[in-house]
Amino acid sequence: MDALVIGAGGFAGTYLIRELQSQGKSVVLAKLPHESIRIGGCEVTDLDILNENAVRTLLFTHCPAQIYYLAEQDSVAQSWKDPKDTVDMNIKGLLCLLEAVRSMEDYYPRILLVGSAEEYGSVKGLQTPVQEDAPLHPSNPYGVTKACQSCFGSLYARAYGMGIVMVRAFGQVGVGLSPQYFPADLTLQIAEMEAGFREPMVKLANPQARRDFCDVRDAVRAYVMLMERGRAGEIYNVGSGRSVSMQEVLEMLTEQSSIPIAAMQEERRMRSADMPAADITKLREDTGWTAEYSLEESLHAMLNFNRRNFGLFE
Repeated sequence: MDALVIGAGGFAGTYLIRELQSQGKSVVLAKLPHESIRIGGCEVTDLDILNENAVRTLLFTHCPAQIYYLAEQDSVAQSWKDPKDTVDMNIKGLLCLLEAVRSMEDYYPRILLVGSAEEYGSVKGLQTPVQEDAPLHPSNPYGVTKACQSCFGSLYARAYGMGIVMVRAFGQVGVGLSPQYFPADLTLQIAEMEAGFREPMVKLANPQARRDFCDVRDAVRAYVMLMERGRAGEIYNVGSGRSVSMQEVLEMLTEQSSIPIAAMQEERRMRSADMPAADITKLREDTGWTAEYSLEESLHAMLNFNRRNFGLFE
């Protein structure tokens, strides 16, 4: 078996599977019982990532050459509500996987761990774009667990000689992104306005807050390239390399809108800190990766997807 994707039911998982299939790789997908995956040509299995015996059985059955670890509790808001569950999914689950791999004789897969820009935390005083060796100051339980995940990945690569490559993923956008994230929420709001289901007034968070957004198709292509060419024990930023403000995202979308749109700031949507732009020099130098999609193209695809759902023509 070429590849195992753990956490395949998430947003990036679907795109990763398609990227692997496009390269002719055989893929096994591990998901949570409540998740649904509608992609043909793959074996799909439910997996309790906290059950090391179940993980070991899955690995023994398929012996995948590559393991993509995307399983996580990925909501910052939820991590504040339930830090323990976040620790279980993001740290204990990873350790179950690494220990299962370590327990198997003569088995040396490549493993990709997907972390987050939330590990960097506040960018105040940091040089930006931020490099992988920047100090980590995570400002929420989710960021703390992802930083811990990176530490364990580095430790196991160094101490046990495991082929682990780590990613710090910055903001990802694309069709299928949950509306709990600003770009998807904004494209949904505009489509609803164009369809006449709400007043042409966008509600948004701090318009000056900045993020680095990368198309999810570019991101998963980077994951596959890093699996092939990334250096074991190393951490790589995956992003666009530039940050944009929420106001700039709004302007990109209002230019694409068929109706005039005003904007208002809504306090409950506020987030306290900017996220840095990614320094992607290391990613480019080690893999040759370059982005294929602009943010404008990504937003256009998301907006048109919502338009089609409301019966609107593109």
